[in-house]
Amino acid sequence: MEYRNTWERYSEAQLQDVDVLSQEYMEFLNNGKTERECIDQIVNLIEEKGYRELEAVMESGDKLQAGDRVYSVWMNKSIVLFQIGTDKMADGINILGAHIDSPRLDIKQNPLYEDGGFAYLDTHYYGGVKKYQWVTIPLAIHGVVVKKDGTTVEVSVGEKDEDPVFFVSDLLIHLAQEQLEKKANKVIEGEALDIIVGNRPLVIEKKEADGKNEEKGEKDEKAAEKDAVKKGILDILQKSYGIEEEDFISAELEVVPAGRAREAGFDRSMILAYGQDDRVCAFTSLKAMLEIGQTARTACCILVDKEEIGSVGATGMQSRFFENAVAEVMNLTGEYSELNVRRCLARSCMLSSDVSSAYDPSYAASFDKKNVAYLGNGMVFNKFTGSRGKSGSNDANAEYLGHIRGIFEKEDVNFQTAELGRVDLGGGGTIAYILALYGMNVIDCGVAVLNMHAPWEATSKADVYETKRGYVAFLENAAL
Repeated sequence: MEYRNTWERYSEAQLQDVDVLSQEYMEFLNNGKTERECIDQIVNLIEEKGYRELEAVMESGDKLQAGDRVYSVWMNKSIVLFQIGTDKMADGINILGAHIDSPRLDIKQNPLYEDGGFAYLDTHYYGGVKKYQWVTIPLAIHGVVVKKDGTTVEVSVGEKDEDPVFFVSDLLIHLAQEQLEKKANKVIEGEALDIIVGNRPLVIEKKEADGKNEEKGEKDEKAAEKDAVKKGILDILQKSYGIEEEDFISAELEVVPAGRAREAGFDRSMILAYGQDDRVCAFTSLKAMLEIGQTARTACCILVDKEEIGSVGATGMQSRFFENAVAEVMNLTGEYSELNVRRCLARSCMLSSDVSSAYDPSYAASFDKKNVAYLGNGMVFNKFTGSRGKSGSNDANAEYLGHIRGIFEKEDVNFQTAELGRVDLGGGGTIAYILALYGMNVIDCGVAVLNMHAPWEATSKADVYETKRGYVAFLENAAL
């Protein structure tokens, strides 16, 4: 069985649509390098399209009717959107679910120190990364610092042309003989991923240091104190942000690759950017929600945090946030009961909108060429994920996959099927198995990504566009 390249199917009008969507997507990536930044963008966009905050509707005493659009944000890191359909929610809803967190380096709570004339910020890597990929590249710092008085300071340094950047150093090749004999997962240790943030010591006038007045006309001397480089950084942080060293305790600062998303290839057919796993599926899911008209079944989109570390925590898919939101929406439509909530979730259809690995000819031995996604061949279905013997996998049933095939063929959506890689080589997971615990039909479906989990990942513009089309077809037609 062979799959047709998506580029061959497009009219001139569709090719223009591909470019328009791609530009919007790249701007989404540029302005959303953290979960909080993604949520800010999403809320601004959906409120322009008529979405109302669920909590505000609850306080107003209004009821929800077919066509109404509401959303709920949880801890500024996860969001769920609903467009109310004409059918009862107890009969099931159609759900798109993606995650907006990506692999990165997180700043620790006691991070700032000085060694060898450099000021460093200590980090702990987040998610699955090849640690050696993060050295000697320009890095930016994004996040928030919350002071003890409750004031929140937003931080974003390294993205503008006039901004400084940061970096993790590496051993020069002339001295790297022993280093190069190590295994790849030991070449750079996790504790060595501290970023360099300064090298200039804070110096003060000697008379100020001594607390004495010097005679008029005498040349002032300068003195540097212990850890003067660290103190220089603290001085900058205080003047620029009003931040003290203790404020790191209540900070969430993420270190990400600095730089904007770029078109890749002479033909500009690809996008090279940080964080495409899984913001490419989050973006296309969001666009699908904004594009659909009135649907029979209620349409829902969940964009969550913490997938890269197991979907745990209050903002991960394993929390009760989504279930609680469904209950609140059903209450506002007049359908709420515990039994109806259970019926709604069990009868729902979901696409777990997550990326799949793209075939890389340079590492052909890692893939089953008959069962792998190819860049440019459309959106990807992974019937199962997991590892080796399908461990930890949601394995979609044949009836559901047949139903989805029928929808996509009717709407002329180009799609392919794939596995993550060779059977005994490794694997991975998504949020699919968590939603499947409710008994609903779930299958993984998204965009193929080259260089997955690297600082810079690659996708096909055609696959991004086709995936958005597929998500629209699903929301409008799924009803198993």
